Amino acid sequence: MSIAIYPGSFDPITLGHLDVIRRAAACFDKVIVCVMVNAEKKSPMFTAEQRVALIRASVAEIDNVEVEAFSGLLAGYAVSKGAHVLVKGVRNATDFDQEYQMAAINRGICPGLETVLLPSSPAYQHFSSTMVREMIKYGQPMEKYVPAPVAEEIKRKERA
Repeated sequence: MSIAIYPGSFDPITLGHLDVIRRAAACFDKVIVCVMVNAEKKSPMFTAEQRVALIRASVAEIDNVEVEAFSGLLAGYAVSKGAHVLVKGVRNATDFDQEYQMAAINRGICPGLETVLLPSSPAYQHFSSTMVREMIKYGQPMEKYVPAPVAEEIKRKERA
């Protein structure tokens, strides 16, 4: 069985992330979306548990996708799950350079752990969680940027 890990902070998950998940699910027997804690992001919009729940709701119709939270060394997590592949979405040359370096580091930690870089679909090349958080500040409609369960939760948070 081919198992791939798609790691990220997903705060919040965007339609671009969802596109990568769907495409990875078509390539591997199982995709585990791994919600990671990014220490550089000081004030997350959602807790890790909330992000897991929102992603699960967003991928409910994709049978071979699981979602878990993890904080620790990604390469070790991949080994513990029997995965030999990390999937990363790349939007531009900057993303590519960063992910290329991380792929080398992860393979150095865990020989045999490969990284597959999936270029963003053109419709989502400008999407990022940071951009979504900025659009929220300015009251923009979220349905163009995030899956429906996330848009609903953002509206709920705004009303509270």
